[in-house]
Amino acid sequence: MDKVLYISTAGANLAMKAQQVHANNLANVSTPGFRRDFVSSLSVEMVGDGHDTRVMPKTRGLGSRFASGAMDTTGRALDVAIVGSGWFAVQGGDGNEAYTRAGQLKVDEEGNLLTAGGLPVMGDGGPLQLPDRQSVAIGADGTVSIVPAEGGNPVEVGQLKLVNPDIKDIAKDRDGLFRTIAGEALEADPEVRLRSGFLEGSNVNALEEMVSFLSLSRQFEAQMKLMKTAGDMASAGDRLIRDQ
Repeated sequence: MDKVLYISTAGANLAMKAQQVHANNLANVSTPGFRRDFVSSLSVEMVGDGHDTRVMPKTRGLGSRFASGAMDTTGRALDVAIVGSGWFAVQGGDGNEAYTRAGQLKVDEEGNLLTAGGLPVMGDGGPLQLPDRQSVAIGADGTVSIVPAEGGNPVEVGQLKLVNPDIKDIAKDRDGLFRTIAGEALEADPEVRLRSGFLEGSNVNALEEMVSFLSLSRQFEAQMKLMKTAGDMASAGDRLIRDQ
């Protein structure tokens, strides 16, 4: 009986963790640049005396799908979407460089170029800061130009740092930003291209997430029924012993 309880408890825990991940995906179905997460698992044979027949499901880790989301036209000068592969470099809350596909940018009162979440956007030499201006434009190669406050021709004032690492070298962190697994900052890639006036959406498919969520709910219920059956069998065995 303990084998049934052992395995069904592990299965229920795994289904519950996977449900949390899919619930987070659904919550971010409209978040620009969001990358869908998933849980990978594997079967592990238990070792030790009396554990020879036990196999446990174990969470291997979280992963993310890197397929691009749909591009929506916004017409806003500070909305930029990466065409194909590549990432915007930003300064994370820990002060280190991190990467995102969310190109919904803004400029604060001090002229700092920020993400919608308030993170500084990195340029060639660090966070970008814009001088007084009438307007801002971002080119296909990430070049940032302004029309000065006093008017005149556009002037280049910096360039977004765009990177293009192998997806095997980066992973999503707790704050939703991607960082290199080695912990090192990446070099800029001049081949990455942007489209101004567009915003990349989330790559979450709400229908797929709902189907996965319902399937996991059924799996969780099945594991709970197994636990109850094990309890009923134990109670029946106890009654048989008492009645003898």
